Amino acid sequence: MVSDSNSTEVLVAGGGLVGAAIAYGLARRGVATIVLDGGDDALRPSRGNFGLVRVQGKGFGCPAYSRLTYDSAVAWQGFADDLKAASGIDVAYSKPGGAIVALSDEELETYCAKLEAIGRDADDLPVDYEVLDRPGLAKHLPGLGPDVAGGVYCPLDGHVNPLYLLRALQLGLQVHGGRYLANHEVTQIDSRSGEFRVRAGSRDFTAGKIVIAAGHGTPRLAAMIDAQVPVNPEHGQIIVTERIRPVLKVTTSFARQTEEGSIMIGVSRVGRGYDTTAHLETSRDIAKRATTVFPFLRSLRVVRIWACLRTMTPDGLPIYQQSKSHPGAFIVTCHSGVTLAAAHALQLARYIAEGALPEELDCFGCERFDVQAAA
Repeated sequence: MVSDSNSTEVLVAGGGLVGAAIAYGLARRGVATIVLDGGDDALRPSRGNFGLVRVQGKGFGCPAYSRLTYDSAVAWQGFADDLKAASGIDVAYSKPGGAIVALSDEELETYCAKLEAIGRDADDLPVDYEVLDRPGLAKHLPGLGPDVAGGVYCPLDGHVNPLYLLRALQLGLQVHGGRYLANHEVTQIDSRSGEFRVRAGSRDFTAGKIVIAAGHGTPRLAAMIDAQVPVNPEHGQIIVTERIRPVLKVTTSFARQTEEGSIMIGVSRVGRGYDTTAHLETSRDIAKRATTVFPFLRSLRVVRIWACLRTMTPDGLPIYQQSKSHPGAFIVTCHSGVTLAAAHALQLARYIAEGALPEELDCFGCERFDVQAAA
């Protein structure tokens, strides 16, 4: 039976993909956990997530990120099975592999040089990829346009339905005895005598530990434990087509076919502050590249366009930090909430339950930004 007490072992501020994955992992380990989430008007990157579980190209200049991404991707199938057993929800995870498509030889060479650098830095990871000319790529992606020069295929890449994933995490948390409270945005955090006292909505909560994973609200909450967290909104936009028969055998970085048959088209990165408007010029640019790669898309009807705001750090890497001035307070933020969901639930939750982050995550601390972190 779930307790109605406002005192618990761990409070998680934020119920999006990052916070929900951590909370699910904690509850799965038998840790009493309450998620304090905002309302429907919250700026939620989870709602606009493209749904890729992507390995290739991750970790340029940071081998630890390559390893984290690889470990999470390898664990994803078992994680999806575990979620289905707990929640009854199939998150539609599949691993057909993923391709990066280049429209020129120069573009392909630049990307391959990046992959080679990643491989040298993380040479112990068995991340295989295949550089393909246009005919070779067409075996994975039929319907390519004449302007495609080639691409790179990685068998480790996959995709998932991000909305099913979010629902499964929230429901799985509750099945394992945790509590999810919507419309409970955290407004105050105090630390006294080794205990955290939190104001959320009209209620007060106490816990021995707190995880701040509130996306765009993370900087505000982190400041309450004397931490400066540099997270900025990055505007992203997605186009969704009508449903058609299966045509895309593998995922790409800008287009994937969902389990229902619609095609999601994206890849835009613009700084517009907290503007969540879908802009016509962004849709035009997205559609232009997508239809150049796949001319058959021109005949499809667009049924939906939306924009969202990714939570992006200056270097694009996650933040994993335990406060030294407020032990028991953890800060977590990243823009790869789907890819890293397995790692967050299966690894990071264990570290938080045990009360310490391992040395291999030190490179993801706030100190790297030369700001006054939680020291």
